[in-house]
Amino acid sequence: MNPLLDKLQPYPFEKLRQLFAGVTPNPALRPISLGIGEPKHPTPQFIRQALADNLSGLANYPSTVGSEALRGTIANWLERRYGLPALDPATQVLPVNGSREALFAFAQAVIDPTAAQTPLVVCPNPFYQIYEGAAYLAGAEPYFVNSDPARNFAPDFDTVPDEVWKQVRLLYICSPGNPTGAVLTLTDWEHLFALSERYDFVIAADECYSEIYHGDEPPLGALQAAHTLGLSSVERPYARLVVFSSLSKRSNVPGMRSGFVAGDAEVLKKFLLYRTYHGGAMSPAVQAASIAAWNDEAHVLDNRTQYRAKFTVVTPLLQTVLDVALPDAGFYLWADVSRTGLTDEEFARRLYADYNVTVLPGSYLARDAHGSNPGRNRIRMALVAETAEGLEAAQRIVQFCNTLTKAKS
Repeated sequence: MNPLLDKLQPYPFEKLRQLFAGVTPNPALRPISLGIGEPKHPTPQFIRQALADNLSGLANYPSTVGSEALRGTIANWLERRYGLPALDPATQVLPVNGSREALFAFAQAVIDPTAAQTPLVVCPNPFYQIYEGAAYLAGAEPYFVNSDPARNFAPDFDTVPDEVWKQVRLLYICSPGNPTGAVLTLTDWEHLFALSERYDFVIAADECYSEIYHGDEPPLGALQAAHTLGLSSVERPYARLVVFSSLSKRSNVPGMRSGFVAGDAEVLKKFLLYRTYHGGAMSPAVQAASIAAWNDEAHVLDNRTQYRAKFTVVTPLLQTVLDVALPDAGFYLWADVSRTGLTDEEFARRLYADYNVTVLPGSYLARDAHGSNPGRNRIRMALVAETAEGLEAAQRIVQFCNTLTKAKS
């Protein structure tokens, strides 16, 4: 067996299962889970219909590169959403089976396992655990850069030594972030692009939460930042930059496994070669449904409106007992539970036992790095269910915290 598999840590939800082992939750209360970031809003009917109408495509092997129609639709969406100049659908866009699969596979294509020095993959901390696994199984080592609450939870890349940067071949960044919801600024991107050019590493920008936001302005995208900074019209447009996006959160179709990568044509040419052998082709029926989804914004607006309603009701309520703020984007609340006197694991376990509400300990989403775990004493809450259920969960959390306060007094 591949010995690199032994480097993988249990997935956060396996850790949660072990944490809850032997606990019997309060039977008087129905279970409510804020643990897993799985969209619960109904899949729009027109997407379901497009999928059903194209089942005849199951009789054909799909091409890895995807149909011209789908690539063109994705390119047009990127141009509309981010104000980009025309992209070449044949070379700058590639459909993938969800961003998770592509984020993992990307490291295998980018990393040179024969390098004299062990390649490094920079990851934000906390982070989406796929980044770490992708690094290890590509023969690299992850290097974690802690998020800084004082910088709106953006990773502080100025803390990375020059000698580390010289070994970096790939950098994963998530904006809007999971679990923090933080969005990188144009200044942040300018700094990252300069580092990428200086040290010759590829940036993998994970943007799967881009269409769920709480302010008036949509989150700045990586390609948009590059275009604003003049990097879309140079000899090699979007050099060393590839963005990853998905329909899962935007269109409530996580089971469809549909997304795309876009950016540097030279990098995507090699990634396509890898995927041809990897077997990453998308079903023709899913491609047809994806075209329908990317071409419609009305359902996206409705989806975003539902999330905003939940956050408007739930966030102020939780702020009475926890240190938590409305995020820039995404559907998570990233709350500090320190004032309760409990660790993140203790908080999650006791809340589950007493009030039958599941939250995810923040330390499970981060690693001990540079003397700290930036997820410690935080919890992640996914507001993915209907508003009434989210409100009930928040009310139970408030009751739980109030009982802790009374016990201390």
